Amino acid sequence: MPVVTRSIRDRTALGRFPSVTLGFGEEDTVDKEDKEKPEGNDIKTENACRRWLRKVCPCCCPQPNDDDVTDTVVTETDEPDKDDGADGEKPVISDGKLNELLLKVQSIELMKNKSGENRTEHHTSLYQSENFIIRRGQSFQMWMTLSRPFDPTTDKLHLDLKTGSLPAVSKGTHVVVPLVDELEDGRWEAAVVKQDDRRIKLSVNSPPTAVIGRYKLTVETFCANGQAISAHDPANDLYMLFNPWCEDDPVFMDSDDERQEYVLNDIGRIYYGTQYQIGVRTWNYGQFVDGILAVCLFMLEKSGTPTSGWGDPVNVVRIISAMVNSPDDSGVVEGNWSGDYSGGTSPTVWSGSVEILKGYHKNSGTPVKYGQCWVFAGVFTTVLRCLGIPSRTVTNFSSAHDTDTSLTTDVYLDENLEPIEYLNADSIWNFHVWNDCWMARPDLPPGNGGWQAVDATPQETSQGTFRCGPASLAAVRNGHVYLKHDTPFVFAEVNSDKIYWQKNADGTFSQIYSEKKTVGHSISTKAVDSEERNDITHLYKHPEGSEEERISVETACRYGSKAGAYSSPTAEDVSVQIIIEGEGPKMGKDVELTIVLRNSSSENRTVILHSQVAVMYYTGVHKDTVRKDQTDVDLLPNEEKSLEWALDYQTYKDQLIDQAALMLTLSGRVKETLQVLATQFNFRLRTPDLLIKPIGKAVVGEKMSVEISFTNPLPQVLKAVTFHVEGLGLLPARKINYGDIGRHASVSLTEHFVPTLPGPRKLLASLDCKKLTQVHGVSDITVEDKSNNAL
Repeated sequence: MPVVTRSIRDRTALGRFPSVTLGFGEEDTVDKEDKEKPEGNDIKTENACRRWLRKVCPCCCPQPNDDDVTDTVVTETDEPDKDDGADGEKPVISDGKLNELLLKVQSIELMKNKSGENRTEHHTSLYQSENFIIRRGQSFQMWMTLSRPFDPTTDKLHLDLKTGSLPAVSKGTHVVVPLVDELEDGRWEAAVVKQDDRRIKLSVNSPPTAVIGRYKLTVETFCANGQAISAHDPANDLYMLFNPWCEDDPVFMDSDDERQEYVLNDIGRIYYGTQYQIGVRTWNYGQFVDGILAVCLFMLEKSGTPTSGWGDPVNVVRIISAMVNSPDDSGVVEGNWSGDYSGGTSPTVWSGSVEILKGYHKNSGTPVKYGQCWVFAGVFTTVLRCLGIPSRTVTNFSSAHDTDTSLTTDVYLDENLEPIEYLNADSIWNFHVWNDCWMARPDLPPGNGGWQAVDATPQETSQGTFRCGPASLAAVRNGHVYLKHDTPFVFAEVNSDKIYWQKNADGTFSQIYSEKKTVGHSISTKAVDSEERNDITHLYKHPEGSEEERISVETACRYGSKAGAYSSPTAEDVSVQIIIEGEGPKMGKDVELTIVLRNSSSENRTVILHSQVAVMYYTGVHKDTVRKDQTDVDLLPNEEKSLEWALDYQTYKDQLIDQAALMLTLSGRVKETLQVLATQFNFRLRTPDLLIKPIGKAVVGEKMSVEISFTNPLPQVLKAVTFHVEGLGLLPARKINYGDIGRHASVSLTEHFVPTLPGPRKLLASLDCKKLTQVHGVSDITVEDKSNNAL
């Protein structure tokens, strides 16, 4: 085998040598060597065979004069019986002479079987990849076969790990793992725990702050005859993840049930709609699917951020927050709220993250079209759970988008109390979906660790990049908006007041009314170990109307751009409320709402009430006004009066867009007191579900079918309908171009597939066409193992 030798004086590889010299006299020795070398001769001409011959027969091959030169040999990973002779013939020598040869690594066995000790103890057995996937802050085991038995009294070795494009010891991206007698926690170390002739078993420790990512592994061995470096084999790369099971890792979570939900659960629930009409859809996170970890690491690499920062979860979630969306860095998903998705896939069609992430990787980092907030959040959850950071998908209803850092949502009205659309840049989304992730926050004052809000939907920039968070939920709850990252923006989303401003004759604006309970309702996430909705509003804000809530809001707003917006409230004796009955109106039907006016005074009141209903994007952006009305209402002392408000299907049918969202704006003035009334009410038109019925028994490796049924709720033909079907362990994402569906017609289609994984599974389906979106369904399917079924 050809070898490469170098002098021990080549000290450029830090930490690679068993002894240290101070360099005294080295320069003179080198000069002497250079002078004594025969012209045209080079030390590299002496190969392994010649060195062996010199040791066996000194008389035939005398020792060179340069006695202080020790050779370093870079070797390939040999098989135990592979020839080392220069001409392919292996010299026959005694056992005693063999012991004088170099100590070389012939093979490395990382014990990466999914059901083995390493993958089980590191909680990575669910990853479908055959790679060696481990978590930082705990030990792993590995076997190593050497060219001869290891002698701890004379032999030395260490592991060499490198990650990133420019590994450096000082940055923690080039790690030299020394061999020690006894392991200590919190540091890179290895110890021999078993020896079987030429095989040794090592236990290797990593610190809980180690950089995550892919490490290249080589081994350096030392003995009296020199040193050898094993060749790098990609099959022996280490994939290091965050460790929620390690108490010293910042992402540690002490509840096993919560770790099961927020790290290991690969299916979740995402909520949408309005606070009064909460809808839910199932989402396949698929963080353990083969290839997804590779995409996550590809995203980190594509971000161009220093690898040395990948050990800090605060930094990593900011990187991923930016990389999930496409602006700035050609991230994973391109957002589109226009209603025209002809260049890609409609956001409502997606049922999971796997197809999106794999498509991004397959196309070398070309953004996938298209996504909206729940798509960004679903993909974000997948990436964080895959990397080992506990995460959950969170929906906030009546979510404010503060565009001017005022920490209030500002609505501008003209002299007639009509909205001035071009000034109303702030908006309140019917719902907005983001993420919580769990970690300690040593960069913040004590008490701000735990759940942190992060958001990948590109709304506003943070330090020049479209990303958001992590913002401590404790800081948001208490109005501590001066704490990083992006806490003011998150605070305004859940807890800002809506301030109404009216234009004066001289062009200035006066504050005429404020609503204190319109933003941040029913903040929802999937419950632990349950399909139920968990309301976590109390983690984001104090109870509405409480003294703590008012203090929090006014504390926060001192740091906003309209700090003077809060003045002493005036007496109010008339109130207005909009009520929706049951689950609310259905798509294709007339809308019926109730407006309730209350007079709490002992005198008559007359209210001039303006109403305007508009079609809205779910983000709160106005598309078109459908109808306007004005009415006078007389209220007796202490009277409560209900007004029925209706909108027929023919009025709104041609205006609808994604999510089928509408907003009713009421504004008015009490004649006697000049009190101003104002409120806005968002509602959606419910769409029908897809019905999914399994046919036949579900067994791994055996063909089965499902029947998907749907009834068109509209008195119109649905054109160019497509269905989208997928299920982890059942079938990869599949698109079905169905065609047209007649008015009020019922249709069904049958899909065939072969399950690949046993256990409880979910099959997801969605329907998309221009006139109807957000139609989906889910079916629970328990797949039996083929071996069990045979019994």
